[in-house]
Amino acid sequence: MTTNSTLYAHVDGPLGTMLLVGRVADGGALVLRSLSLEGQKGGVRVEDAWACDPAAFEEVAGQLDAYFAGRREGFDIPYEESGTDFQRAVWRALEEIPYGATVSYGDVARRVGSSGAGVRAVGTAIGRNPLLVVRPCHRVIGADGSLRGYAAGLDRKERLLALEGALASGG
Repeated sequence: MTTNSTLYAHVDGPLGTMLLVGRVADGGALVLRSLSLEGQKGGVRVEDAWACDPAAFEEVAGQLDAYFAGRREGFDIPYEESGTDFQRAVWRALEEIPYGATVSYGDVARRVGSSGAGVRAVGTAIGRNPLLVVRPCHRVIGADGSLRGYAAGLDRKERLLALEGALASGG
């Protein structure tokens, strides 16, 4: 595959089929652009110019398998920087939330210096996270402890939090 061409693969997992999209960087390493789940609000769709290359995503798929099996708490996957400065700040804050922990949208807003009315903007930025599961937006919940907003559905958010032991009753 030529450097910087867009590659994709479909990978099955406990949340359904995942669409992995990436490109090969100049050094030959795969750089992940997105991870979408089937039926996800705003999810990526395969474009005609993209090449299906499951072998290119073997490392990513292996890390995802280990995570879903409870053998991995985070990911070591190079990914492409995207989004606005504000979105990137919010997404960095997501990456700092430990495995098995949850924080509120307000907590994330405070971390990025956008409390008060900025909570809504934080929620919007979280909703545009192109790397579901890998960048743990599922760890953000309502201030009252309720599950709120997940582009791939609250049932999947609940399953991810249960996997990580972040739900007191598993649901």
